[in-house]
Amino acid sequence: MASSRMRRVDEAIREVAADTITKQIKDPRVGFVTVTDVQTTPDLSSARVHVSIFAAPSGPDECLEALNSAHGVVQRELARQLRMKRTPTVEFVIDTTPATAARLEEILEQVDLLDEADPE
Repeated sequence: MASSRMRRVDEAIREVAADTITKQIKDPRVGFVTVTDVQTTPDLSSARVHVSIFAAPSGPDECLEALNSAHGVVQRELARQLRMKRTPTVEFVIDTTPATAARLEEILEQVDLLDEADPE
């Protein structure tokens, strides 16, 4: 389990990354992006920023590529706003949690329909 310090660092990075994506990244490939989670290594050398991508004009893969190409902008803002001894290298990854949750919901609905159709 992550320490409370690491949770605070992750949350601070999440807030700055979300704000920076919204206000400073003007790449047309980036659609509506939500930063859902951040996982920083204990030595603060890298941070994986999990994003949910909605309404990306060119698709989620292109949006992710655009975000990763603009990671320097996010890192610069992290260094400026958080004033940490070491600024982590930022890597964006697609958060698959919403898709997984939707799939599980579909499966549960199918199980409910089967139970209703075949009461014992």
